[in-house]
Amino acid sequence: MCLGVPMKIISRDGDDIVAEVDGVSKEASIMLLGEEVAVGDYVIVHAGFAISKLDEEYAEETIRLMREVFSDEDMA
Repeated sequence: MCLGVPMKIISRDGDDIVAEVDGVSKEASIMLLGEEVAVGDYVIVHAGFAISKLDEEYAEETIRLMREVFSDEDMA
C-alpha cells in the first residue's frame, strides 16, 4: 500500500527538500507543486515527491489521526 504522508519541511535547496514527521526525515522533490513552499510548511510526500501543500492545522490533525489509527506494530 502506498500512502502520502503529511510532513514538515525542515530544509530546502532549490527543488529539493528534506521533510520530517515523528523524527523520520525524507528527501523529496517539490518540482510537481504548483505553489511556493518554504521551511516550516507542511506538504504531502508520496514516492519522493511533495504533491500538495497543507494548512498547518489540517496537517497536524491528520498526523494526530494517523498516530491513533496506526499502531507501532503496523509501522514495523
